Amino acid sequence: MSNADCVIAIDAGTTGVRSRAVFTGDDPTVAAYREFTQHYPQPGWVEHDADEIWAAVVETLNEVVEAVGQDRIGAIGITNQRETVVAWSRSSGAPHGTAIVWQDRRTANLCDQLEADGQLDMVRERTGLVLDPYFSGTKFGWLLANRDISVDDDLALGTIDAWLIWNLTGGEVFATDVTNASRTMLCDIRSRTWDSDLCDLLDVPIDALPQIVPSSGRIGVTSEKCGVPAGIPISGVAGDQQAALFGQACVEPGMAKNTYGTGSFVLLNVGEQCPPPTEGMLTTVAWTLADGTTHYALEGAIFVTGAAIQWLRDGINIIDDAAETGPLAESVADTGGVYVVPAFAGLGSPYWDPYARGTIVGITRGTGRAELTRATVESMAYQVRDVIDAMVEASGTSIVDLRVDGGASVMNLLCQLQADQLGVTVQRPVDQETTALGAAFLAGLAEGVWESTDDIAAAWTLDAQFEPAPDRTAADALHAQWLRAVERSRSWES
Repeated sequence: MSNADCVIAIDAGTTGVRSRAVFTGDDPTVAAYREFTQHYPQPGWVEHDADEIWAAVVETLNEVVEAVGQDRIGAIGITNQRETVVAWSRSSGAPHGTAIVWQDRRTANLCDQLEADGQLDMVRERTGLVLDPYFSGTKFGWLLANRDISVDDDLALGTIDAWLIWNLTGGEVFATDVTNASRTMLCDIRSRTWDSDLCDLLDVPIDALPQIVPSSGRIGVTSEKCGVPAGIPISGVAGDQQAALFGQACVEPGMAKNTYGTGSFVLLNVGEQCPPPTEGMLTTVAWTLADGTTHYALEGAIFVTGAAIQWLRDGINIIDDAAETGPLAESVADTGGVYVVPAFAGLGSPYWDPYARGTIVGITRGTGRAELTRATVESMAYQVRDVIDAMVEASGTSIVDLRVDGGASVMNLLCQLQADQLGVTVQRPVDQETTALGAAFLAGLAEGVWESTDDIAAAWTLDAQFEPAPDRTAADALHAQWLRAVERSRSWES
């Protein structure tokens, strides 16, 4: 085992960057956080400044390294918002304009055209994905078609993990991990290599893409050029949801987790055999370890859950702080028949309708702040149920319980609503920052900070458990009304 007792996780999310020290012992957490700007140049478009993300990484990483001491650090692990794309110059390191974010819908028409051209079956079979603007491939194509970018040996195209690895290594390593690659619509998830047919289909030059590496295993070391202490191994990388699956210690087939983040993501570990395409679900690479062991997962992706809380705060000023959400929602016994469908960026699993839009139904004169807030919280539980119902029906795999994390999972009301809607036990861990934990575990496993996945499973600790109501009649009736509201939101944008 390594003498180091700490791994630093860089969690580069959708709205900010957190660097966090994860210790093998009982040391208190050391972490630093920076938000970065969200850019909305027109409806349906979402962009980030890749340089601003990198600056946030440098600032937070330096704070944590200084607080912990470099001699204790065994590795760095990276986890990131998936599907967000950056184009940059290998020679200068400068981005070619802004990054296009996973939530962005600008390529919806192209996806429709590809489906009309009969390309869906090939895309689903090779990638496990569907034709949707959510994924990276069409974003890469849009960048090259709409910005003055030369397609030559100097061009680098990557997701946020590749951008950070490039910068941390001073431009020495151009790589992405297999979980992020599996979300691009350019990767054959069985061979775990770039697919030339898919690259040609989406007009993405295969030579501009990074090398695909395992999720756990040394990729490089920090460079003296990058503005952070040099010589720290970078040994674990995973997209945020796969990192959370690993951080929840869902290391055996049949284990499932849901993260209530900006969106919500249900992942079910299905083991080492890649399953065939499953209607309404995505098939994704869960991780590849240093010895080549690869697990796959079924995933249901919900675009907006926690972002709906931000909307309550910033969009319509119903709350001043996200922490008010739970108490305000609990202040009323029900929503008074109000349903909020937060399809602000279309609907993901199991509907995959990029033209759905946010909808509120059932408003009466008695509807107030509390009812709208509770309806927003309930929408999270309903959307997760929609995904799990589809997952179970399509795969035949029952989910015995659900491990939850993410910001909204602190709400006992939400966890209880979720248990009642699913009819299964919901478990919340003590450490709910499971995305960062997963990145740290993957990196530490590669460097001997943790010896095995058994050590990682042993580190998972239960905080609270929520048992479903014995009679599901009321929950089923509420869900039936929710489905009516969803139908009213669908195909709204022509």
